[in-house]
Amino acid sequence: MASRRVSLAQTARARPPRRAIASRRVREANVRRARARSVKDSEADATVSSVERDDSLLANAERAVNERLIASAVAVIDYLYAGRSYARFHALETVARVPYFSFMSVLHLYETFGWWRRADYLKVHFAETMNEYHHLLIMESLGGAELWRDRFFAQHVAVAYYWICVAQYLVSPRWAYNLLEQVESHAYATYDKFLEANEEVLKKTPAPRVAVAYYTKGDLYLFDEFQTGEKGARRPKIDNLYDVFVNVRNDEAEHMKTMEFCQRPGNGLRSPSSKQALFAMSGECGDEVCETEIEEDLAGRSCEGLVDCVVNFGTGSVSTYDPNDASASAR
Repeated sequence: MASRRVSLAQTARARPPRRAIASRRVREANVRRARARSVKDSEADATVSSVERDDSLLANAERAVNERLIASAVAVIDYLYAGRSYARFHALETVARVPYFSFMSVLHLYETFGWWRRADYLKVHFAETMNEYHHLLIMESLGGAELWRDRFFAQHVAVAYYWICVAQYLVSPRWAYNLLEQVESHAYATYDKFLEANEEVLKKTPAPRVAVAYYTKGDLYLFDEFQTGEKGARRPKIDNLYDVFVNVRNDEAEHMKTMEFCQRPGNGLRSPSSKQALFAMSGECGDEVCETEIEEDLAGRSCEGLVDCVVNFGTGSVSTYDPNDASASAR
């Protein structure tokens, strides 16, 4: 078993992209490809809301700054982890968890001051970070964290990344969500190329126990909670290491779609369990009618950053949605 892993680690190569970061056109192609692959591999129909991309001058400036940040990070990672796929993946997954903690920290701050209360954001982001945590466990089981210098680099980058995401989210959630969308797009492309380059070897390698436990026997409630673009439950099959990386890649596609959706002003992000609960408790209207009313209610209570929260909610009054009251009272 150990010799097989060593052989795989030596032969597996995650070919870095020719450019440090894809252009916007390439990233959008990644999104479309991710959606198609996610649907095909999970054998389920995806219901992804169409995202209205903000092409304002400010939004384009935010994306340009993010592109440069990602380009710098990818260039360093390509240099440090050249020819060492599992160590590279371990670094990616160590960093990938961080933004969700950043988002939740800021959201808890807003809740403390009574500016903004959206439990669904906290539920979805927590489920996302737990998914990335299990990706990290998988990469550790494959030997990605064996070297001290690799762990040291990834952990310190994660600390810096945390504060970058906090600062961005305080200024503009759209800015922070776009940064993470670009990170997830890079992760998706990296895993996809790794699968194409090493399919035969991966299919001959047994899956780590931690991967089998997570995808087939773990907390399926949390696993379902971050799949905001899926219609119905996704239940992966894990027969070998190839299946593991297919599902890790598809998870990144789900994160990418969620981050894309979160950039819409007043997007009304809801976790799958909340959707089911709201529809089950609304006996006076059909699902489509109730969904429209809920989205309109959420859109009117958006908080687009710290300044916006202070200006619009400085009195401490917040508008909350009561699932038992379709009129949604303000408190």
